[in-house]
Amino acid sequence: MFPPDLSKGDVIWAGIGESLQIAVLATVAGVALSLPLGILAARNLMPGWCTWPARAVVTVCRSLHPVIVSILFVKAVGFGALAGVLALVVSSLGFMGKMFAEATEEISLKQLEAVRATGASFPNLLAYGVLPQVAARFIGLATYQLDSNLRNSTMVGIVGAGGIGGALFSAFQRYDYDLVFTILASIVAIIVVGELLAIRFKKVFRV
Repeated sequence: MFPPDLSKGDVIWAGIGESLQIAVLATVAGVALSLPLGILAARNLMPGWCTWPARAVVTVCRSLHPVIVSILFVKAVGFGALAGVLALVVSSLGFMGKMFAEATEEISLKQLEAVRATGASFPNLLAYGVLPQVAARFIGLATYQLDSNLRNSTMVGIVGAGGIGGALFSAFQRYDYDLVFTILASIVAIIVVGELLAIRFKKVFRV
């Protein structure tokens, strides 16, 4: 592994850039879909006939490992970043849907009753009674999910779902361990930078 191979920087940066795109797109789509799913799964807001199907979807998404889902999407849509994005969206739905539902179930019912007493509609109940109580936690969970997707985007790339994982797997197959070391060091550096940015983000928004 020594000295590390720095001659293929263009390949490494292209893979890292694709991994970052996969992680960001999957997080944005996953959070956007998890919000309504989490509300549908909250038992203090929705009736049982609505919460059970929503919780079933969350359970199925949580039961499948991202690599397994990546293989399925690679077979379905072909090799590339699209399969990685779809796989991580499913993974995000499993985690974020459950966390959003639990956070919604822990809110104060007094605030909901006060909003209901004004004759507010259900969308206004969500906007003025639910979201103000859970917004900070939602932001914290979304930040954590971005960090998780950044790590998983490397893993799903090994099975052909785009990102730096594909380059890492190819380097292993060629026994280019000096390039493997360079890629691993780059991945670790990106994760550390992402963690520092997440900490800074949480301090700014006081999450």
